[in-house]
Amino acid sequence: MTQSGQDRGVGFGQPHNGPQSTPRLRLKPKAATTGFVDGAWWPHSTDLLAELPDLLAVLSVRLGDIARVAYNRGEWTSATPRKMLIDNRVVRLDGYDRQPAHTIGVTGRGGWSNVLLVVPAATDSDDAHHVMMAAAAPGDRSAVDLLLTTGATG
Repeated sequence: MTQSGQDRGVGFGQPHNGPQSTPRLRLKPKAATTGFVDGAWWPHSTDLLAELPDLLAVLSVRLGDIARVAYNRGEWTSATPRKMLIDNRVVRLDGYDRQPAHTIGVTGRGGWSNVLLVVPAATDSDDAHHVMMAAAAPGDRSAVDLLLTTGATG
């Protein structure tokens, strides 16, 4: 049984400095936005609070200081607070029932944002690799549902 993110000291009021492990993440190159997503993220678990600190540490290189994360509440097992402290800055965590399935939106304080396809944690590694590569392909315009079937047909 894994501990929740709050038990490990990554909840509100507890700083997190840099990734503890490299997130499984693929992003499209910086360019004009194309398609439904800007890349893909394959979390290690369905515990959002535990997974976010490492993801946000890496995304902050592209987006600057992170201000907000929007996610689909039904896709994560952990109870998630409304705020989280990352690198001594407050990040709003906005869970929605109507957030598009299998996506997460991350917005930096400067207004830059990325929408990521979330590959389910239990996905086979070969399938996840195919999905992530397709989602991060320059010029890819595939819908989320189509991208998720890429791994199955890979």
